[in-house]
Amino acid sequence: MTRIIVVGGGAGGLELATKLGRTLGRKRRAEVTLVDRRASHLWKPLLHEVATGSLDAGVDAISYRAHAKNHSFDFQMGSLQGIDRDAKTITLAALYDKQNELLVPERSLEYDILVLAIGSTSNDFNTQGVRDNCIFLDSPEQAHRFRSEMNNQFMKLHANKDQKTVDIAIVGAGATGVELSAELHNAVQELHNYGFGDLDSSRLNINLVEAGERILPALPPRISQAAHNELTKLGVNVRTATMVTKADETGLTTKDGEHIPAQIMVWAAGIKAPDFMKDIAGLETNRINQLVVKPTLQTTRDDNIYVIGDLASCVQEDGSFVPPRAQAAHQMASRCFGNIVAKLTDREQKPYIYSDHGSLVSLSRFSTVGSLMGNLSKGSMMVEGRIARMVYISLYRMHQVALHGMFKTGLIMLVGRINRVLRPSLKLH
Repeated sequence: MTRIIVVGGGAGGLELATKLGRTLGRKRRAEVTLVDRRASHLWKPLLHEVATGSLDAGVDAISYRAHAKNHSFDFQMGSLQGIDRDAKTITLAALYDKQNELLVPERSLEYDILVLAIGSTSNDFNTQGVRDNCIFLDSPEQAHRFRSEMNNQFMKLHANKDQKTVDIAIVGAGATGVELSAELHNAVQELHNYGFGDLDSSRLNINLVEAGERILPALPPRISQAAHNELTKLGVNVRTATMVTKADETGLTTKDGEHIPAQIMVWAAGIKAPDFMKDIAGLETNRINQLVVKPTLQTTRDDNIYVIGDLASCVQEDGSFVPPRAQAAHQMASRCFGNIVAKLTDREQKPYIYSDHGSLVSLSRFSTVGSLMGNLSKGSMMVEGRIARMVYISLYRMHQVALHGMFKTGLIMLVGRINRVLRPSLKLH
């Protein structure tokens, strides 16, 4: 029986493992195994909501083991340590608990087809002090750390009348930085209703720092300007053309020598693949450690290894690279699934063609801006307000449908509406 291993349970990896399990695993046509270093899955674009407490990760997270049981694949918890292409095995590092007690020793898994979907991490560009003083919103653990520090600062502000503001600096005005800036103002307004009566937006000082000439540089200028205007209305201090050269415990230092004070600093200025992926198993990588793939999503040096999501360096026919977006990971998972099935049945594999369905940026409950149908030759259609918000939410619903199907997703939506009545609108613990 063909052994298929998917390493990485992010948006693309979990969707792919689910499809493979339903189609091949259930019919005993293949043994499908998902590997991830965490026990549960949370859609990465939601991390800024977890960070501010507007989303409870404990409610929305998906248990890999439970999901694997329901969809006919196996789950192995562990971190990828190495790949032996000759023996067709991967090595998973030993697992330890918080007391450094060994839980599971180092182990090897055999594969016939390997899919790498490990995703990306924040790129600090070796900026001095960033790794020691800034929070990277790459994982639920880091989002929880941010929320804990944020709540502590608000408690200090509430108790100390001499402290005027909570100062938060966010480096990088891509989708994560912009959405977090807006979500923080929503959190302040909600906290005002939960015992912090003296807290309002005037006591929250947010600096959104971007090295480029405008925020949301990957999106059309008109959308960037619309988002900029909305953030300014909220009171966010948007600093474009500002390069950060240093971070310390008191704040950020810019290239011009200006000091931006901050009690909490978030770095969201760029991405790269994990450092251990650089030239792993002799596979071809680029300068940010992504694995270079052919149009079929197979690596350039091994047709038995596929790569999807942010980890893939995939060039399109026009010479452009597929952007690191959730919609790209979703599309890659579908194409990779089709190509694996084709490989098993000796049929021709098809090239992956990225379809840009537009980009949307949520400014919490205040607004949503973006463009739709970006793949049309006539250009994109700018959308704002409630329609844009509905489409933004639908992106997550599409991910849920891919994992659970229409009926169960409908039940999840119903439970979510009930929880709005039963649970606080902000996670307070």
